[in-house]
Amino acid sequence: MSRDMFGKSRMSDIRPQDLKNNGKSGKEKNVFQPKTLRRLLKYLMVHRWMFVLALVFAITSNVFALIGPMLSGWAIDAIEPGKGKVIFGDVFKYCALMAIFYIASAALTYANSVLMVRLSQKVTYRMRRDVFEHLLSLPVSYFDKLQAGDIISRISYDIDTINASLSHDMITVFTAIITVTGSLISMILLSPALMLVFIITLPPLVIFTRMRATKVRPLFRKRSAMLGQLNGYAEEIFSGQKSVKAYCQEGEMVRRFDDRNEAAVRANYEAEYMGGTMGPCVNFINNLSLALISTGGALMYLFGYIGLGSVAAFIQYSKKFSGPVGEIANITSEIQSAMAAADRIFTLLDQTPEAADAVDAIDLGKCRGDVTLEHINFSYVPDREIIHDLSVNVKAGQRIAIVGPTGAGKTTLVNLLMRFYDPQSGKITIDGHDIQTLTRKSLRLQYTMVLQDTWLFHGTIAENIAYGREGATREEIIEVAKMAHVHEFISGLPQGYDTVLTDDGSSLSKGQKQLLTIARAMLADAPMLILDEATSNVDTRTERIIQDAMYTLMENRTCFIIAHRLSTIQNADLILVVRDGDIVEQGNHTQLMEKGGFYATLYNAQFAS
Repeated sequence: MSRDMFGKSRMSDIRPQDLKNNGKSGKEKNVFQPKTLRRLLKYLMVHRWMFVLALVFAITSNVFALIGPMLSGWAIDAIEPGKGKVIFGDVFKYCALMAIFYIASAALTYANSVLMVRLSQKVTYRMRRDVFEHLLSLPVSYFDKLQAGDIISRISYDIDTINASLSHDMITVFTAIITVTGSLISMILLSPALMLVFIITLPPLVIFTRMRATKVRPLFRKRSAMLGQLNGYAEEIFSGQKSVKAYCQEGEMVRRFDDRNEAAVRANYEAEYMGGTMGPCVNFINNLSLALISTGGALMYLFGYIGLGSVAAFIQYSKKFSGPVGEIANITSEIQSAMAAADRIFTLLDQTPEAADAVDAIDLGKCRGDVTLEHINFSYVPDREIIHDLSVNVKAGQRIAIVGPTGAGKTTLVNLLMRFYDPQSGKITIDGHDIQTLTRKSLRLQYTMVLQDTWLFHGTIAENIAYGREGATREEIIEVAKMAHVHEFISGLPQGYDTVLTDDGSSLSKGQKQLLTIARAMLADAPMLILDEATSNVDTRTERIIQDAMYTLMENRTCFIIAHRLSTIQNADLILVVRDGDIVEQGNHTQLMEKGGFYATLYNAQFAS
């Protein structure tokens, strides 16, 4: 569900499916990028001392563990076969040293695990914060292209997947690299001849692992994408559950959910199946290698080319070599899933933020409210122009009503005025200043908005009303609440203005929520006001009361009123009748009714009864 910066659904002028692209923006790629790992390492390097300490622990613990097999071989060689001679002092010495090194290795491994968990938490905290901050910097158009559920999936599920991989899989990989390297060197020192036997199984192991990893990689990215789409659909349905029940569409919604759920399960199965087969296959190759080494070692021992302790140590090192390879193969699915999740996160972070203000952009300050649109042409998607050569001149303090059928371009005008989008051609000025030459912050602070779809955040009622005005006093909040005729309702709550709203104020009626957003707009001291069907969710009696307060609010302010209820804009100074992106008529209510044109047709259709 696409949302604007105020958290509400926008783009009523164009169908969402015209902007959807399977949950991806145009810049997203479905190919794993090798730089993903390097970018993850950059996050680790922010806490480089913890990372270096973790490396030291990993290296030291594995070096200690690698000394064990060598000591084991020396202990065996301390026994002379056939002579009944045992050098017990050496045996006990080597066994004691083995115990010391293994205990030290276990302690360091535990400390390293704790350290990596802390490190992964710090990395994911920073990554989640970066993602959230970047989301706030993106233009409205980006959110029109992605489902909210897909975005939530990235900031929650994908980052949690990376966290799990950093805290567990990275330790395994570090351990594997050190163990494999140390085991390889030890085997070469023990017996180059047995090493040749061992090498026979390495090529098929490397080739198989590489080929299977290439196939698994895109499957895990597909799994993450399917899960994002499933979450997006679920969020969309749950937010509209009353409509689903009202139209008795539960069965149809379940059927559609089943289709998406099946696609997500199928993608998960394909990824897990391909990833899960790596472990058994690698273990088979490793066991084959162990059989060959045992056979070769036995023959060499019989002919006196190698000691029994060396054979035993070589076999242990070969198992230490193949063990980490098998572990990596077994966790390949988790690693690939984490890489796919990281790729989706970095793809989001690579999205271009809202264009920066011009170097010489000026701060508008507080404007008078003269607004001019000159020859505006605009389209959301190519070959479908919404606004055609639109020109209009609005004087400060005027009340401008924008009316017309659905899809005519009414909300698009608001998007252009606030620079949520920029026109393909033409110019918009405020007090003679081209809005392209103004800072976006100073431009948007000239407006306060009351939308048809309310947005309340988790916080007290007082905090929600004061959202648009920093430092507002309790007296000011109460004053605007009285103007919006919501003070009596708030005073009747157990905690009054300190009542905490949760879940977008779900415990309130639509009318009550709209009254709170109207009070919020009253408190914001802006010279221009945008009302987008602001009273559509309240009853007729409340609507009339609010309109009286609104007239006070609109005094000395330039007001843009988007309305479907034409009865609410009869007192507007200028009514713009928009049809198919063009202003087909303009004038006040009396003039347009006398003209008997399109506006009169719309008005009479609403009041024909």
